[in-house]
Amino acid sequence: MNEPAEHSVGPAAGSLPYRVTPYYAGLAGSMDPCSDPIAAQFVPRPEERVTREWETADPLADERYRVGARVIHHYRDRVLILAHDRCATYCRHCFRRHFTAHGSGAISADEISEAAAYLAEHEECEEALISGGEPLLLPDSALETLFTALRRARPELILRLATRMPVVQPSRITRRLAGILGRHAPLWTVVQVNHPAELTEEFRAAILRIVERGVPVLSQTVLLRGVNDDADTMEALLRGLLRARVKPYYLFQGDLAAGTSHFRTTIDEGLALVAELRRRISGLAIPTYAVDLPGGAGKIALHEGAIVRREAEWYVLRGPDGSEHRYPRESAPG
Repeated sequence: MNEPAEHSVGPAAGSLPYRVTPYYAGLAGSMDPCSDPIAAQFVPRPEERVTREWETADPLADERYRVGARVIHHYRDRVLILAHDRCATYCRHCFRRHFTAHGSGAISADEISEAAAYLAEHEECEEALISGGEPLLLPDSALETLFTALRRARPELILRLATRMPVVQPSRITRRLAGILGRHAPLWTVVQVNHPAELTEEFRAAILRIVERGVPVLSQTVLLRGVNDDADTMEALLRGLLRARVKPYYLFQGDLAAGTSHFRTTIDEGLALVAELRRRISGLAIPTYAVDLPGGAGKIALHEGAIVRREAEWYVLRGPDGSEHRYPRESAPG
């Protein structure tokens, strides 16, 4: 597969490189990340060099739960397999900065064998999430090898492919690739879509190639200040996803990743946005508003019942085990 061309605008901000596909760059109305919602997702800003005291390069604590070179076992019933450390376009809100673009490259044959062996030994794992980086930077033959190895280890394993390729380089979703995905059912595709301008004809055609092979497609959206944090934009996005045969799955509150505070809304702003969306659109289009708790404490759905109390500078949230966790009440970017 031909990899996307790299564009340069000078030194990268922070530790994340600058890289964007020509296709995705072409969706931007301008290259000003402060005014264009597409440019905001790939053009570095000086704010990325600012790390708040509660931010980290590994906000989900992947390293704490690492059980193999490419295997993260955080939740009892599922594992994460990091298939590639590179991305076709580097999202400036990336939460996996400790891994992304740090030189580990594509998963190796030995690492695939290690992941398959781990799944064979851990029958409590019912799902494997294939992510990265961007797993679809692997060539078709390598994807086939990976899926086949996991399927042989656990024939009934549910695979989840997390990708941004339909958004940033939809031409990667060929009929041959869609056929590979269809042959390895049960397999679900989860695509990150953040703005209605990403729902192009090319995107819809890519999704159609996947669903025609019997592969269901879900979306996860990151709530991003200045990109999609208003009801009109989010309504257009969610309705457009349904029309494209994509079920809205998660709306994520921003993770506490280093250099991303300018993207984060407050939880109260997110709750108000979801409440307004519920007044406008049906439940079919409403994703679960959720946050990954700091320090790898787990994922929770966000609603008033999840907030134990509001302190001057913190939300105190209830974790999956009933414990309390603090998330900052940032009222403005920076």
